[in-house]
Amino acid sequence: MDPAAPLLFFDSGVGGLSVLGPTRQLLPNAPIVYAADSAGFPYGKRSEEELAIRVPALLGRLIERFRPRLAVIACNTASTIALDHARAALDIPIVGTVPAIKPAAELSKSRVIGVLGTEATVRQPYVDDLAARFAADCTVIRHGSPELVELAEAKLAGEAVSIQAIHDSIAPMIEQLEGEKIDVMVLACTHFPLLADEIATAFPEIAQVDGAQGIARRIAYLTQGQTWPVIPRGIAVFTSADRIPHASTLASFGLDEIQQL
Repeated sequence: MDPAAPLLFFDSGVGGLSVLGPTRQLLPNAPIVYAADSAGFPYGKRSEEELAIRVPALLGRLIERFRPRLAVIACNTASTIALDHARAALDIPIVGTVPAIKPAAELSKSRVIGVLGTEATVRQPYVDDLAARFAADCTVIRHGSPELVELAEAKLAGEAVSIQAIHDSIAPMIEQLEGEKIDVMVLACTHFPLLADEIATAFPEIAQVDGAQGIARRIAYLTQGQTWPVIPRGIAVFTSADRIPHASTLASFGLDEIQQL
């Protein structure tokens, strides 16, 4: 394995940075390419047919350009819809993002958990399967919130985020039947952990879980024994110049170079 071969993280926007952060902690010398399909943002409002074609095609272009050692689809929507398509089309290891329903069920005392994601993610049969396998004795309440995705993007662009706006984006989940009993919410969109502090302020009585730490451990396992450079390179790639965060924000994740696909 070429020590300079990067880990490729892919998302529609900045949400995958919530997965990159824990991975950086485990693998501080890993070279990184973080790719955001800003031209296709937001994925939660795109059709499944479109994403099943778009995601593998973009990953193929990125793999050809950067020759990564593995790719991470750091996006719940893209993973639940396009992961199998990408694995079938591409010949490198691809790590997906799974809603953290199992740890939420293990943590819940009330046996009522919330799954907070994009509109596309929460309606996927994949979520039904996870709930049946790991939370069969729980009431699982789902809510798709495109507003939270936009708020996370705004936060990383340096804009102030209102706690009231956070509350209003999540409130419809709590207002569903038995929603007042939710004691754990699954952040089933990688954008949402970027708002963890604001969500905790808006709903201090509800615990949050997400899959970022588990994904980081999986990446570390798959790259065990591989060689890393002494000084890693960090590149952020965008498919459009319209939604690029501040350079200082990207630099805080080790991404010092910005390119366009």
